[in-house]
Amino acid sequence: MNALQALVDRVEIEALRAEVTDAVMMRDFDRVASLFTPDGAIRWPHIDKEFLGREEIRAGIEWGQGLWEFFLQNVHPGVIRIDGDTAIGRVYIQEFGRMRDGSSHLNHALYHDRYQRTPDGWKFSERVYEVRYLDSTPLTGSPPRHLGHGRV
Repeated sequence: MNALQALVDRVEIEALRAEVTDAVMMRDFDRVASLFTPDGAIRWPHIDKEFLGREEIRAGIEWGQGLWEFFLQNVHPGVIRIDGDTAIGRVYIQEFGRMRDGSSHLNHALYHDRYQRTPDGWKFSERVYEVRYLDSTPLTGSPPRHLGHGRV
């Protein structure tokens, strides 16, 4: 692989990682699912959940987001290792919010990712979530009464 192609691949994978975060935050579950290969997987071992294929991934993300009263995810770039039409990588996550049951969560975690080049661009073939820190101290703030839903 030449240096220019490697650079293009890295930019496209970073765009994929940003796109999935935006899709989750905007509750666009169809878009989330479209960012995975048809046989892709997302695994959340900390709650013993696994979703296989786009249909399960879509339903799983919708289920998970339905548990939150409000949710915010910040993603920080991590490593990407490209090997032809596949790649592996990690992103570092900070999430916080309040669940509908009233519990609060501040998580620091990682996503261990596998990517696949497809005719439609890079897609996730697998995401595995690993929680490194969890603080369940009750949050004292609240979301604004009318959350903005800006569109890009």
